[in-house]
Amino acid sequence: MNWIEDLRWRGMIQDIMPGTVEQLQKEMTTGYIGFDPTADSLHIGSLVPILLLVHLQKNGHKPIALVGGATGMVGDPTGKSEERNLLDEEALQRNIAGVHKQLAKYLNFNPSLSNAAEMANNYDWFKDFSFIDFLRDVGKHITVNYMMAKDSVRKRIEGDTGISYTEFAYQLMQGFDFYHLYVNKGVKLQMGGSDQWGNITTGTELIRRKAGGEAFAFTCPLITKADGGKFGKTESGNVWLDPVRTSPYQFYQFWLNASDADAERWIKIFTFLERSFIESLLARHAENPGARELQKTLAKEVTSFVHGEEEYNKAIETTEKLFTNASAPAESLSVEDIESMQGVTRFDYALSKLNEGIDVVSFLAETGIFPSKGEARKTVQGGGVSVNRKKVEDIAMKVDASLLLHGKYILAQKGKKSYYLVVVG
Repeated sequence: MNWIEDLRWRGMIQDIMPGTVEQLQKEMTTGYIGFDPTADSLHIGSLVPILLLVHLQKNGHKPIALVGGATGMVGDPTGKSEERNLLDEEALQRNIAGVHKQLAKYLNFNPSLSNAAEMANNYDWFKDFSFIDFLRDVGKHITVNYMMAKDSVRKRIEGDTGISYTEFAYQLMQGFDFYHLYVNKGVKLQMGGSDQWGNITTGTELIRRKAGGEAFAFTCPLITKADGGKFGKTESGNVWLDPVRTSPYQFYQFWLNASDADAERWIKIFTFLERSFIESLLARHAENPGARELQKTLAKEVTSFVHGEEEYNKAIETTEKLFTNASAPAESLSVEDIESMQGVTRFDYALSKLNEGIDVVSFLAETGIFPSKGEARKTVQGGGVSVNRKKVEDIAMKVDASLLLHGKYILAQKGKKSYYLVVVG
């Protein structure tokens, strides 16, 4: 089975241009994926394109990660119902630096390799591209009829908010990226999410019309959750690849808590495990889903890939301290146990506020565990809060210095999975 067929089995291919497989079998092919620098870190929604580049390089081809320094200033209408805020150059450069740093962890940039990975930034070729040159050298090759036929454009035009010329021109900019890389880097392949198919094919069309060349493409499906929830979102927001934004422990917990239906799909997409191993794992999981071997394997593989084995081991240690003996009193936790809970969200709180005691609802809101007293009260009344592993039964409960573990800590729990450590001083 060739690697493209393996990607099909993994559920990582949705659309593919005719001739793409033959091109990849014929010669080492340079392919690229664009990354949008709207933040200084990528999140797990970016993991699939990262993995596609890794698969490309593992199979002897050359990957290029294109950071959209120029297109990031414009905005892509794909999948959006309204115009997005544009970034200033300072914020953009900060974001690009963060994305560069992360991508370098997953791809091999060793220049001694014939298929060494490369970075590119489309700001480099757009910064001196005049509007007149753009209209003459790009705009005249693609008709408005062609551009309006794209789903992303048509939906915006037919919607209430419409679409600005800025975003309308986005597909020409992305198409020119492909053309520029084709001419200057020999790039013949573009990959991306299925929502980018229209923009990608504009690039292949521009290459055909302007250079008389042939280029190829394939896309992967957009990742969804079986329950309809948005992939990569938790109650605290996005799951980021940056360990400062999302700790390795929280990252591990996201994958560990995947539903059976999600884990069965994600184990194929987000790991490099062999097909025979995955099929055997799925069979064992079907026989004994309670053991959660599937989720544990998924969480291990993805956390180790993104954060390294050492951080995975720390996440395991924290998980065991919090969950393995969850019925044991919190007082049994040593200072070392508490301090070594890597990645658990911590809040500082003033000791003076506990001298006379404070009601638990105010405590939960003031520490930041809940965004408001109303939400804290509602969750406490629903039996969803524990303090030092004891369920809070009464909203009038007082939190005072007598609850401090080792004179310094209070361990709070929201729901079954979310732990918080309040450090009092």
